[in-house]
Amino acid sequence: MASLETPVCEFGAPAIDFTLPGVDGGQWTLDMCRGEKGLLVMFICNHCPYVKSVRDRIVRDALELKTLGINSVAIMSNDPADYEEDSFENMIRIAETYQYPFPYLLDERQSVAKAYGAVCTPDFFGYNADLKLQYRGRLDASRKEAAPADVRRDLFEAMQQVAETGAGPKEQIPSMGCSIKWKDTV
Repeated sequence: MASLETPVCEFGAPAIDFTLPGVDGGQWTLDMCRGEKGLLVMFICNHCPYVKSVRDRIVRDALELKTLGINSVAIMSNDPADYEEDSFENMIRIAETYQYPFPYLLDERQSVAKAYGAVCTPDFFGYNADLKLQYRGRLDASRKEAAPADVRRDLFEAMQQVAETGAGPKEQIPSMGCSIKWKDTV
C-alpha cells in the first residue's frame, strides 16, 4: 500500500465533466454536483486507512461547506478486484453508515480519476463558482490516524476563502494517502 502526496495546485484548471453512477441509484454529472459558489471533488475509497481516519471530518466539512454554497462529491476509482471493501455494495453500506451528505460515485473505468490526475485517496480538488481549480491540498494534519480535534482545518478554510473570494490560498500543503489501485492494462 504505497503512500503518495498530491501534486501542487494547478490554479485555474477547469473541472472535468463526468457521468457516473451513484450509490443512490442515480447517474450524476459535474453540473448536477456543483454548488452556487463552487465544488469540492474528492477521490476517496472505503479501505484506505488515511480515508478511514477522517471520514467523520469529511462529512463535517461537506455539511459546513454546503451552507457556504459549495457542494461536494466523492468518487471511488479503485479497482475492487484486490480490495473487496471497495466494491459498489460496500460503497452503498459505507455511505449509509456514515450518512454521506454528498453523492458517492463509482468510477469503474477509472477514466475520471485519470482525467483529473488523481493519485491517492484522499485527493481533494476544490473549484470556485466558475469550476476553476483553486485548492489541491490536505484536509488537515491527519495521516493514517486522525490528528487532534483542534488542528487547523486546511481544506475547510481554503474552501471558505474560495466561497468568499473565488480564489484559493497560494500556500497549500499536499494531501497524503494510499495510491489509487489502478487496474492492470494489457
